[in-house]
Amino acid sequence: MTVMALFLGLALLAHLSGHLNAMPTLEGPVKMTGPWKGNVNIACTYGPMEGYTQILVKWLVQQDNDPVTIFLRDSSGDHIQQAKYRGRLQVSREPPGDVSLLLETLEMDDRGRYLCQVTWKGPDGRHLMRERQTELQIQKLPASKPLVTTGSGYGFQVPHGMRISLLCQAQGSPPITYKWYKGQPDGNPTQVTSLGTLLFKPAQVSDSGTYFCVAKARIGSEQTSDVVHFVVTDSSKKPTSATLPEELTASTLSPEATYSAATETSSGKQTTMEAGHAGTSSERPGSISGVASKDQKNASKRTGGQGLPLYAIVLIALLCLVLVFATIFGFCRRKSQGDHTYEVARMSTGDVPRVAVYSGGTAEAEAETRALENEYQNDPTSIQDYQIITQANSDYARLLCGSSSPELEIQENGKPTC
Repeated sequence: MTVMALFLGLALLAHLSGHLNAMPTLEGPVKMTGPWKGNVNIACTYGPMEGYTQILVKWLVQQDNDPVTIFLRDSSGDHIQQAKYRGRLQVSREPPGDVSLLLETLEMDDRGRYLCQVTWKGPDGRHLMRERQTELQIQKLPASKPLVTTGSGYGFQVPHGMRISLLCQAQGSPPITYKWYKGQPDGNPTQVTSLGTLLFKPAQVSDSGTYFCVAKARIGSEQTSDVVHFVVTDSSKKPTSATLPEELTASTLSPEATYSAATETSSGKQTTMEAGHAGTSSERPGSISGVASKDQKNASKRTGGQGLPLYAIVLIALLCLVLVFATIFGFCRRKSQGDHTYEVARMSTGDVPRVAVYSGGTAEAEAETRALENEYQNDPTSIQDYQIITQANSDYARLLCGSSSPELEIQENGKPTC
């Protein structure tokens, strides 16, 4: 038992010491092949460990001479060191421990040995660096089987007159040439175009049929796509009376034709009823009269839809209101000018008060009357003027005495005696 316990203790101590002395390691492929003009991802990963902090990442490439740094990541950020890799080189950040290199648009001179170097700061403060090497080969790849798609959401069945295109796409090293054919691959197809896109502008009914495309890279053989059935529907055909009887009859018959048909059918109905076939004749007039009523409803809807716009109705209403107010104002002003007004003006010539009465009229007449009154003289020049003055004095006396009695005496000095 003592020996067994001692053995287990030593094994546990060795396991713990192994964990305490463990350090991160890099993993990645030893050799890879990338397609010319394509993309490649060179993997470089490690398992994060407690106590180790990544502080530096480098990617180097070695071709004929010494390794050259093409990428550097430090505390200040990412830096691409070579101009030929700018815009087509990326290094992963996520997940932690993934620093893989992505190269886009590969060229033939991108082949070589790529070195991934990562530096950590350990628990004791010392720096630890690990390196992983991958050999990359570049080769030209043949074209893959092309895939045919459409440039719209209609699929391969489109209406007449629509602008649509069929796209042929294949993977491989460029340049890739394309050809479009109409017909069957095993038959006698007709070449339509030598472009990757087959464009219909617009699509005609005669364009309906089977199509396929052929793709070929600089190396390898031609690759043929699957056959697609392209259908162009004729939207100019109108529905027949068998499919839409009511709508087609109501839209094609004019009001005059409907009225004449209804009249002729009504007369036919009377004749048929006299012959004893009322049941058969009553169906046709009813159907035609129904068509006439539908046509009249449609005509009324079309007539109602051509009314004046709202702003025109509002403008007409405002103009009518302005016209009504202008008419009322002019009528009231003319009536006020036509009424007779009476004004009493007191004039004195010496000590004798006199009264002048003005009869209503226009403002010009009143002005003339007042002008004449200002030119009044003591001695009347005519009997008519004397009578007017006497009547005015009498009216003035009544006003002063406050009496309506006509019997008033006038003193010698012209003052009334109440």
